[in-house]
Amino acid sequence: MAQLTDTTASATRRSSGTAARTARTARPRRGGGAGRRALLHWIGVHALGVAAALFFVLPFVFLFLTSLMSDQQALTRDLVPGTWEWGNYAKVWNTPGFLTWWRNTLLYAGLGTLLTVVSSVPVAYALAKFRFRGRRLSLLLVIAMMMLPPQVVVIPMYLFWAKQLDLSGTLWPLIIPMAFGDAFSIFLLRQFLLTIPDEYLDAAKVDGCGELRTLLRVVLPMAKPGIAAVALFQFFSAWNDYFGPQIYASDNPAAWTLSYGLESFKGAHHTNWNLTMAATVLVMAPVIVLFFFAQKAFVEGVTLTGVKG
Repeated sequence: MAQLTDTTASATRRSSGTAARTARTARPRRGGGAGRRALLHWIGVHALGVAAALFFVLPFVFLFLTSLMSDQQALTRDLVPGTWEWGNYAKVWNTPGFLTWWRNTLLYAGLGTLLTVVSSVPVAYALAKFRFRGRRLSLLLVIAMMMLPPQVVVIPMYLFWAKQLDLSGTLWPLIIPMAFGDAFSIFLLRQFLLTIPDEYLDAAKVDGCGELRTLLRVVLPMAKPGIAAVALFQFFSAWNDYFGPQIYASDNPAAWTLSYGLESFKGAHHTNWNLTMAATVLVMAPVIVLFFFAQKAFVEGVTLTGVKG
């Protein structure tokens, strides 16, 4: 009987030891499988990200490389320039009128952006923080103006600026209206200002600040990301605008902008694709550089602009 008991106990210990070893070897296998799945997931996600990045970057690479090719090599099967023709950019820059287009575009985009921000911030502040009769109606009018295509009012506006004020052939019909605010900029700033707690404004008023001083000393420093986003949107829109200069400045080459002048350049150099690509790079470069330097403020302004009503 004792021998049978010893045999049973020994068998029990052996089975327990076998189960423990099986459990110890099974755990790493489960961990290893999870690790492989995580690795495959990481590889898949980053592969898709790299593919998407290449989809957007490769056209710019092709544009840049073509701009450095010779006339004979441009738009051939060659992907890399045989000789790096950096002089193509000098030829484009020295083209008659190109520097004038640059100055006009900087005036249009820079002054227009400044006027838009200065005129839109007070309106957005009033719609976000003031309580007055007709406030919601005013907001609905701003939204309605956002939905109105500019082509709908182009004829009466042209007659007003060209016939009544005799400003045809200049960029002022495009710049002056920006001093009266922009519907999209007002709406975007209003949504951002809603995220600023009213307690900050109340504390400033308790300290003796009026509405204007509260706006300048409290609201504007806190609204820098939103203002930066609006300024970038407006600057990019004015820099790339083709429709407006075509309507008001097409009959005066001295008032052309880069977007409209580039079309004329392409027509004059339609067989010199390397020069056309170089001109396109010079037109895009300031916008790309500006976005890379200001993308943090731009993304923060757009992200923090919620849909709070």
